Amino acid sequence: MNEWLNNPAMKNIDPVKLELIKAAAQQTEGKSGKSLAPVMMALITNANKRGIQFSPDEVSLIMDIVKDGKPKEEKDQIENMVNMVTSYMKKGPGTK
Repeated sequence: MNEWLNNPAMKNIDPVKLELIKAAAQQTEGKSGKSLAPVMMALITNANKRGIQFSPDEVSLIMDIVKDGKPKEEKDQIENMVNMVTSYMKKGPGTK
């Protein structure tokens, strides 16, 4: 279930970010594409409040984790959500 933890890219992520990603992974387990958006937005918002910024590569990695094992329609919904989150990140609060 947590095979994504063995992904080599996860070894380079800040431990604080990794904890946030683990929490998001637990909250998104079993959810469909549209219901993932609020969880991911909360992840990014909570991280921003703590002064933590996810890079586009990190967001992409998180989305790959979330999409793993989902049917094509759900993956497409998730991709749409990724675009929304990415757009928010570009317009959202700047780095401190």
